[in-house]
Amino acid sequence: MATTPPYPGVYIQGIPSGVRAITGVATFITAFVGRALRGPVNTPTTVNSFSDFERTFGGLWISSPMSFAVQDFFLNGGTQATIVRLISPSITSAASLTVDDLPLTAASPGEWGNSLRARIDHNTADDPTGILFNLLVRDGGTGQVEQFRNVSVQTGNPRQVDKVVASSSQLIRVGTLPGARPAASADPPAGGDIWSDTTSAKVQTAGQSSDGNVLTQADFTGTGLSGAKQGLYALENADLFSLLCIAPHAFGTLVETGLMASAASYCESRRAFLIVDPRDWSSANSAAVAMAAPATAVGTASQNAALFFPNIKKANPLHGNAIETFAPCGTVAGVFARTDATRGVWKAPAGLDATLTGVPDLTLTDAENDQLNTLGVNCLRIKAGVGAVLWGSRTLQGSDRLAPEWKYIPVRRLALFLEESLYRGTQWVVLEPNAEPLWGQIRLNVGAFMQDLFRQGAFQGTTPSQAYFVKCDQATTTQSDTNLGIVNIIVGFAPLKPAEFVIIQIQQMAGQVSV
Repeated sequence: MATTPPYPGVYIQGIPSGVRAITGVATFITAFVGRALRGPVNTPTTVNSFSDFERTFGGLWISSPMSFAVQDFFLNGGTQATIVRLISPSITSAASLTVDDLPLTAASPGEWGNSLRARIDHNTADDPTGILFNLLVRDGGTGQVEQFRNVSVQTGNPRQVDKVVASSSQLIRVGTLPGARPAASADPPAGGDIWSDTTSAKVQTAGQSSDGNVLTQADFTGTGLSGAKQGLYALENADLFSLLCIAPHAFGTLVETGLMASAASYCESRRAFLIVDPRDWSSANSAAVAMAAPATAVGTASQNAALFFPNIKKANPLHGNAIETFAPCGTVAGVFARTDATRGVWKAPAGLDATLTGVPDLTLTDAENDQLNTLGVNCLRIKAGVGAVLWGSRTLQGSDRLAPEWKYIPVRRLALFLEESLYRGTQWVVLEPNAEPLWGQIRLNVGAFMQDLFRQGAFQGTTPSQAYFVKCDQATTTQSDTNLGIVNIIVGFAPLKPAEFVIIQIQQMAGQVSV
């Protein structure tokens, strides 16, 4: 609006309120890194159900404990996962085939691509120039067929085949385009199979692509992977994840302690939380061996990690529903995500409502649970009337011997939630004039965010002053800080700690006494 009004009248001018809403980040997104049957490699991919995982990564695979962990995650209430598929060796060529002179390559490496077939026909509509054709592709393993109709090899055509395929195909990619429309494949005889050797093209070299070897620590954190954003560090290309699961590389094996240490360190840098599976002392579900193991037996004592014991036993559909042993990380992550959605990240993901789905057999006594809990080991128990539940909520710094600040999982995860939410929600402050008007806006916006959490029951205290504080003024940001371009914001909160021990005192009355 002009400084001097041009004519007599009433002028209305909107004034910015200075309120910028801070949105809490999602705490239920779980990252899984490991081996899968198919799908993009070293590329974080979001799946919102196990059906999504099946379509993109091939579903359950006996060589992929990660696939069973993902299934357990969604079975127990998980809603969103980020999958990073790794393959060893990390560079494995995808299967390729040629239909007439059109080169095709499987969309991702893996033995699955060796069964691809393709064919071409010219049964197109309204094509007076004779440049269009139909491309059909079949996955011999699943029977899935993709059809790309009215496509062309002509550069710049709206239906240019390589671009159409790249945007919509889960099976193939197109190589260098030929100069002319490829010839049609032979038609089958009446009642014949259009996917026979005489009517379709197939991968010519048997075993051209493979599923690779069993993963090792080097495939996750080897030399150069961090800079290349591969392996575990492919998650650098994921905007956000709050939980991390690394299932065993193969059934009957253990994740290397060095890898667990690296994963915990990476979680600390990303403000995420690592779920740790038990070591070899869980092979016999031996609580005695677990109690004797040193705290470093899992490779880390990070405040951003928690250990769960024992392994779970359930039916394996790939082995005729035989009862077998599986790592619990996926199941536990699902309970975390479900609790976050229904109660909030400040609620311990444990107790009678933290039920485990598909876990029929757990054998721990109260005495064993007592000893393990004091060591910071969270137990999976069977409770009468409800079944299998999570029955512990301590971080790897939760041992009674340590007297740690971050003893409990919900306290640590609430702090991580606040850190990430405030980090993202205060980006607007950068390069603003560093003075009291800015500090007032910061107090207003951060305070509104904390007040909303207080109303939801995230903190201790009956009043806001008892529950949290937000400071940003001359006391936190001195003139020296201002000269250096620094603004300091101090946020404190009173966390809710779980009622881990409930003590009921009962006294027998001696009878009525007259006074």
